[in-house]
Amino acid sequence: MNRIEADLFSESDIRQRAAGYDSVDTGKLNAWLDPYIPKERACILDIGTGSGRDAAWFASKGHSVCAVEPDPQLYQAAKAKLHDSKPPFTLVEDRLPDLKKTGVVSGMSFDLILLNAVWMFIPETQRERSFRKLITLLKPRGIIAFTLRTPCESHRGMHPTSVSEIEALAQGHGAYVEFTQEVEDLLGRPGVKWHHIIVRLPDDGTGALPLVRRIVLLDDKSSTYKLALLRSLCRVASISPGLARESGPDQVAIPLGAVALSWIQLYLPLLNEDMPQRPDNESGGQRIGFVKDDLEKFIPNPQDVTQLRTGASLHSDRGMDLTKSIRDAAATIAKMPVKHLNYPDGRPIFRVTKKRLKVRRSITLNEEYFSQFGEMTVPIHLWQALLRYNVWIEPALVEEWIRLIRRYAERQNRQVDELKLRRLMRPYEPDRNQLEVRKRALALLDTQSIHCVWTGKKLQAGNMDIDHCLPWAVWPCDDLWNLMPSSKTVNRSKRDYLPNNITIREAQDRIMTWWENAYRKEAATRERFLLEAKARLPALKESIPSLDDVFLALDLQRTRLYNDHRIPEWSGPRGSTPTLRLKRERDL
Repeated sequence: MNRIEADLFSESDIRQRAAGYDSVDTGKLNAWLDPYIPKERACILDIGTGSGRDAAWFASKGHSVCAVEPDPQLYQAAKAKLHDSKPPFTLVEDRLPDLKKTGVVSGMSFDLILLNAVWMFIPETQRERSFRKLITLLKPRGIIAFTLRTPCESHRGMHPTSVSEIEALAQGHGAYVEFTQEVEDLLGRPGVKWHHIIVRLPDDGTGALPLVRRIVLLDDKSSTYKLALLRSLCRVASISPGLARESGPDQVAIPLGAVALSWIQLYLPLLNEDMPQRPDNESGGQRIGFVKDDLEKFIPNPQDVTQLRTGASLHSDRGMDLTKSIRDAAATIAKMPVKHLNYPDGRPIFRVTKKRLKVRRSITLNEEYFSQFGEMTVPIHLWQALLRYNVWIEPALVEEWIRLIRRYAERQNRQVDELKLRRLMRPYEPDRNQLEVRKRALALLDTQSIHCVWTGKKLQAGNMDIDHCLPWAVWPCDDLWNLMPSSKTVNRSKRDYLPNNITIREAQDRIMTWWENAYRKEAATRERFLLEAKARLPALKESIPSLDDVFLALDLQRTRLYNDHRIPEWSGPRGSTPTLRLKRERDL
């Protein structure tokens, strides 16, 4: 919790506490950070935001800000400030050392992490874990800014801190202390001093990228299995990051069934065209261990497998055959690439825990189903790299996979059609399809009004488009939560841009009104909406998230796409109408 002035005010009086935070000149308080704040728009994490004072100040400078506050009273004060902030910031109720909502499974990364008068409230036993969590959230060359208060006042819940402690933690995590200074207390309290500390991460700092490079370029490969496993994890990180959960201080757990399904989706087009996957693989898929009769019977056309997505349901023999095929693929993954992928010192990189599986005729592709096959644990630093850099990592895996196939074909005196091979290696994606949601919108027009989510203006069938909120061109996703009504004119101007911070916030109630009216009314659609959102969006681990939770996750994903890939932003249409106030139950 940010408590820079907490000793001046009663802990029970939230208004006085918030007023205390805001009584300080924020520009003067944070002036020491000026040399370290990127000149262009930065992504900033304000941990222990208190009243939201610093978060609002950074947002006013044009930065993208995620503010974290664990104290319920101060969270409400920050929420009030959020509504007045122009541009707004993102507010999350979360705490160190876990940071469950803003942690590594969210995929967020930051240029600057601020802990303003926070570190001394973290017990010594939790500091190494907390520091590790902070490092995993930093971008290359990113910084962590600490302000430490002395003297320590244990009766107020403080614990001793020192610059040397921060230096030791930085050195142990591949970072370094770039700057320190001691300053007087701005409130003039006698004997109180503050230490300013800047910790910088010199590169990705975790060793994840060198590890991937070693596997891709240097590891011995008797088949394409190692590349397929890394690429399967890349696809899960890109398509279903919400399936991951933290498992211990250094690991992320992924449902094994999701990895195995991705593995099948990558291999089937190649095997159908008899592309060799091993040097002795002279007859296509018959020598690949996971290809069994069940899979060939289930998918006579390999293109069908690309349409299997979270929320899809299968019944009768189709459900049984797919389950058996995923089981066989999971067994191959555990026996082959997981067993042979190790760190240089021989320690295994991945671990697999399998479960006794009961094959059922009716299945729904969701987290519960995928988890029935077991779990795969992935090092946090590697998972974070896959989330942030899969747009660069996956092409490297594809090129090495193509090189291996060509080499295997040469050994077998076979010819490979290069153009066909590259077409088969393209990332599988669902067909772009807005027709289902458009039909739903047209049906709603018969009974109620529908408004453009970006302008608030009433739509008619002739001037209505279905827009991808997060554009398809940069992040292919036809999930229900990402499809929403827009006027044709506005949709043409938005095109392949991300809505910016102000635009998405101004549209919040209109977006949630659309979700409520379009997807809440029917049980099946409501379930699909939730399944897709929980698999695709970060920080949605609640069993039944509210519409506000889904919107927050949407905003986090929008920020992540901008932050990691610098996708151009759209500032919204001119002449939009005032925000519609949503009257609905908050919970789905």
